[in-house]
Amino acid sequence: METATVRIPVEKRDVLKIIAGIEKTEIKEILTDLIDEYIERHKETLELLSNPEWVDLIMQGKEEVRSGVKGKSLEQLAD
Repeated sequence: METATVRIPVEKRDVLKIIAGIEKTEIKEILTDLIDEYIERHKETLELLSNPEWVDLIMQGKEEVRSGVKGKSLEQLAD
């Protein structure tokens, strides 16, 4: 495992120290858990963005919204 330096504001670091003390763990374990949770929450987005067809559809939809072009109704999407 490689080492990475993370700059955390002193106030947040102090709160993490308190939490780590209460939970009898280390700050690095808390941060590792938080990073794991963050990655898990974003897996679906990463999967969608790895599919060029989905990216094209997303970009097309964003352009339609930006230009004011009416998209499809819910009924049309259900068909």
